[in-house]
Amino acid sequence: MKKKSRDLEKTYPSAEFVAKLRRLADALEKGKRFAIMIAGERISVPSSAVFNIEHEREGKNEEIEFQVKWINK
Repeated sequence: MKKKSRDLEKTYPSAEFVAKLRRLADALEKGKRFAIMIAGERISVPSSAVFNIEHEREGKNEEIEFQVKWINK
């Protein structure tokens, strides 16, 4: 079954965000798949995913995005 397109942003309290980053870092160090719930959908990130960091600036607003990308097979 094909999943429908989705583009959302969810804000988390600092402690919850840190916990998710820590679990991601642990999975990366072990070369394992990473699973995460985002806005009610379980996402499974393969160990073959690629990572980048993006910085955006517009006027006084700045943003850093930690991105994880992969292609589902």
